[in-house]
Amino acid sequence: MIVLVAATLGGGGGGSSTGSSSHSSHSGAGHGKAHAPKSYVVQNGDTLTSIAHETGVPVVRILRLNPGIDPQLLISGEKLRLR
Repeated sequence: MIVLVAATLGGGGGGSSTGSSSHSSHSGAGHGKAHAPKSYVVQNGDTLTSIAHETGVPVVRILRLNPGIDPQLLISGEKLRLR
């Protein structure tokens, strides 16, 4: 089991990138907010901020759509709803 700790719960602006710049396991790799993928599969090194930045979906919305997740503990392979 891999445990990740998010440093911030901000909307994805100004955070540092901690992993590779490309994740092939989420559906619809787009940076435009109008084309946000329906879901995202958490990868090693991901934080809510990095996911928000990559997908264009604000952290607040990710948290609202996924009430059961712990923002301090993202599990690799966990599937998050984005819309």
